[in-house]
Amino acid sequence: METPVQKNDITNEPRALMRALGDYRTPRIARSAIELLVTLIPFAFFWVLSWAALSAGYWIGLVFTLPAAGFLVRLFMIQHDCSHGAFFPSRRANDWVGRAIGVLTLTPFDFWRHTHRHHHAHAGNLDRPRIGGIDTLTVEEFSALARNEKRRYRLYRHPLVLFALGPAYLFLLDNRLPIGFMRAGWMPWLSTMGTNAAILVLIAAMMWLVGIGPFLIVQLPITLLAGTIGVWLFYVQHQFEDTFWEHSADWNFHKAALHGSSHYDMPRILRWFTANIGVHHVHHLCSRIPFYRLPEVLRDYPELRDIGRITLWQSFATVRLALWDEGKHRLVSFKEARA
Repeated sequence: METPVQKNDITNEPRALMRALGDYRTPRIARSAIELLVTLIPFAFFWVLSWAALSAGYWIGLVFTLPAAGFLVRLFMIQHDCSHGAFFPSRRANDWVGRAIGVLTLTPFDFWRHTHRHHHAHAGNLDRPRIGGIDTLTVEEFSALARNEKRRYRLYRHPLVLFALGPAYLFLLDNRLPIGFMRAGWMPWLSTMGTNAAILVLIAAMMWLVGIGPFLIVQLPITLLAGTIGVWLFYVQHQFEDTFWEHSADWNFHKAALHGSSHYDMPRILRWFTANIGVHHVHHLCSRIPFYRLPEVLRDYPELRDIGRITLWQSFATVRLALWDEGKHRLVSFKEARA
């Protein structure tokens, strides 16, 4: 009896895998438009509902900020697709939809796109500046720090700072100026100042419509909650135990994308609200694939499903990971580093 012919594992063939993923790059205009509408309209609906419910009590209004934050996260993911030119066939459409959403997410689209592309090009490379990501030191780098610097890094990596204070600082303050790019030309300044101006106009209009107090009571929780979710997603996508980080001599794009980015396998409802961003290893392999086509890739190439797979429950354990151990080739906790 003949044994069945086994299908080759395409993950071991970088060129073949990239050619295969190229078939999923084409966005569908109607689908993209629908995805935008079913995200933007409910966001506006729950925002208004949260404001209207304030008359019945603060906590009742606060309940509706949770779904509003979920839709704001999804808007950010659409903006993210636009930054990669993946949401619409037209570059102009991607740019202007991304810029418009950036006003809602408090993110200067063009400047953020620039830093995010750096992240994609150099993720996992220990010798490149860690722009557009969460700062992570190696065990050796941490050991070489002075005592006060170690305390500062420990504070930075504390969950309350990383996922509560950090997102508030990032979206409310850091995004208001092109920090680190002050002398990088006109683009960072035009992007941030143009976005800031549009944000001020929108805030002024909303405060005129609903009042200063009600606007802040509704908008701040939505922004802070959405920011925390966004930072958490970015963290889990690259800060898992067996991620891939190497020095330039041993680093290559394919390994960094496939093994340095997780497959964050969440429940279906969370996959929808996060626009399949959990299929992050495929996204890093081919960032031009629209988010709604990423599940097609996993369906057609099931060998990709288990690479870097982390469940929602498993992801909570990643919070303790804070340092890269070059000897063990994995992330470790401060306690493990001491041992």
